[in-house]
Amino acid sequence: MIRVFDSHNHRAAARERVPAEYDRRWVCVERPLVIVGGELTLENADLTWSEAARFYEAPFQMKSNGGTLVIDDFGRQRVAPHELLNRWIVPLERRVDYLTLHTGKKIEVPFEQLVVFSTNLDERDLVDEAFLRRMGYRAKVEPPTPAAYSEIFRRAANTRGMRVDQVVLDYVLNNYMISHRQMKSCEPRDLLDRVIDICLFEGKPLELTPKTIDAAWRNYFGTSHGFAQEPERRAPTGELRPNGHERRNTAELANADPLHI
Repeated sequence: MIRVFDSHNHRAAARERVPAEYDRRWVCVERPLVIVGGELTLENADLTWSEAARFYEAPFQMKSNGGTLVIDDFGRQRVAPHELLNRWIVPLERRVDYLTLHTGKKIEVPFEQLVVFSTNLDERDLVDEAFLRRMGYRAKVEPPTPAAYSEIFRRAANTRGMRVDQVVLDYVLNNYMISHRQMKSCEPRDLLDRVIDICLFEGKPLELTPKTIDAAWRNYFGTSHGFAQEPERRAPTGELRPNGHERRNTAELANADPLHI
């Protein structure tokens, strides 16, 4: 027995889309999206046997059947890229996978999903030509233009219930120009999340202003977030009183007994 359903990766289909009669051992789900990243190992690509429960847990590629499997940050896994690719050369070409039972017997299962490898490394350093031919299509995602970045920023702000003025967008774009920094499509989301965190922590309304953008910008690109200190109170003579304690004026200090200063 192999358990395929995973509440983390599978979402049950709407009741009206479920047939009236079906094998109750199965759950009707939407097309799954399974994403694995740097935690991926060769052991994760095979069946996991539970001695206590006496059943197998399906590997991630089996759970993604009928949907999409995304290998994120490819090349940064704890297993060498060529070992991982060798494991999947046959499934990618023949659309079937072979899994090993704890008894040593191998079984054949479908390998019917869209497989996406995502990486910011040069593919020529990761795979050879034989595997590139099996990957099919390759697309390079370029950095966004200012117009595309602005649209991403607006959409990310709208999903967070924040209003974006053109003045704020121009201010953000100007920060990139001043710092000679290349725009990235993930940065609007990250900057907005930091704006929200800072506003909530300081008990301020959620709003986009140059001040909140500056605080999020400094924090995101490597500087810790600071807070304004209370201004020091001044004595009537114009001298500072640190920590609220009074200080004697210069004439008093000059004439005072050193033991009492």
